[in-house]
Amino acid sequence: MKNKPLFAIFLVVLIDLLGFSLILPLLPYYAKTFGSSQLVTGLLIASYALAQLIGSPILGRFSDRFGRRPILLISIFGTFLGFILLGLANSLLILFLARIFDGLTGGNISVAQAYISDVTDEKSRAKGLGMIGAAFGLGFIIGPVTGGFLSQWGYNVPAFFAAGISFMNMLLIYFWLPESLPEEKRTTANNQKSPITLSALIAAISRPFTGSILVSRFFFGVAFALFQTIFSLYAIQRFELDAIQISYILTYVGVLSVVTQGFLVGRVTKLLREDLLILICVMLMAVSLVGWGFVTSIPALLVIMLPLSFSGGLLNTLLSSTLSKAVAPQEIGGILGLSVAVESSTRVIAPIIGGWLLQQYGTSAPGIFGALIMAGLSAFAWVKIYNHPIALGFLIRPEPQTVPIED
Repeated sequence: MKNKPLFAIFLVVLIDLLGFSLILPLLPYYAKTFGSSQLVTGLLIASYALAQLIGSPILGRFSDRFGRRPILLISIFGTFLGFILLGLANSLLILFLARIFDGLTGGNISVAQAYISDVTDEKSRAKGLGMIGAAFGLGFIIGPVTGGFLSQWGYNVPAFFAAGISFMNMLLIYFWLPESLPEEKRTTANNQKSPITLSALIAAISRPFTGSILVSRFFFGVAFALFQTIFSLYAIQRFELDAIQISYILTYVGVLSVVTQGFLVGRVTKLLREDLLILICVMLMAVSLVGWGFVTSIPALLVIMLPLSFSGGLLNTLLSSTLSKAVAPQEIGGILGLSVAVESSTRVIAPIIGGWLLQQYGTSAPGIFGALIMAGLSAFAWVKIYNHPIALGFLIRPEPQTVPIED
């Protein structure tokens, strides 16, 4: 494992997430100043993910062809412009446009994951990808508190502050982050005439092992995104918390994420095979979501977040790590882009479903619904992932087919 490139990409993801986490818990309050309903707020949150669904596979494929560094620069610049537009918003329409633009250009997690895959071997891949999760966690420790503090001067102030952070990130990438993908390992115009098509996703899903991982990513994403994307609305309705109090709770979740992905992932994956860990985490999350649905106090909520954060953080890293090992090296950026697109699609669906469940059935409904999804996924993971020949012995071998990039 090359420590300097890993540390550099860790900082890139951390700074990127700082900007994102500054804004995320404040969006419901920002939207409310323009008369937004719960449903419209859910659509606003979903709009970013919908744009990311389109942008992430394209960025991932382009990074396979042009290198990771230039695509990261372009995507961070898009995030910078998106935050500027968000800070200047004077209507719900501008809020939507800002989030859509940021989603289209800022869906760079697949590029960061591909970068990690470039500079790690298979044995250290999960630990390296765990660093991205740790960067997410640190971002959610610092960002929500900072955003909550800045919001006392207006909800546009955190947006401008996030824009400044994004600009700093561009400088970091330009001056410090080396390219991880040599030219001889990149795809070419001859075998990549278009960045992504629906047929690529269909072909990837049709492959026995990668398809099972992508399907698992989707259903896990729906269940976990129900918790993530509507937590602010849930906390307002169930416990009548304000923006600063919600920011503190999200900071606590960030601490749990850092511990899980920064310290536990590498240790746990040395003890157990990834396919077994995936199965365990899926079942643990099902139980945790039931608990989330029925908590009656803040202390109980904080307790149930322990297994929820552990299983969610570990599972997120394991799925990406296992998927990156199941394809040929020249496919990594593209397949991880598809994975991020699948995950982004869940963050389009989840806030809409979650907002509807909150309005129609109360605050217990999202947790119960998510638990049912994970219960079904437990059975799927048992049959399709656990003890699969490709996963046995912690030796993930590339499947022979390649993902087509054109119709």
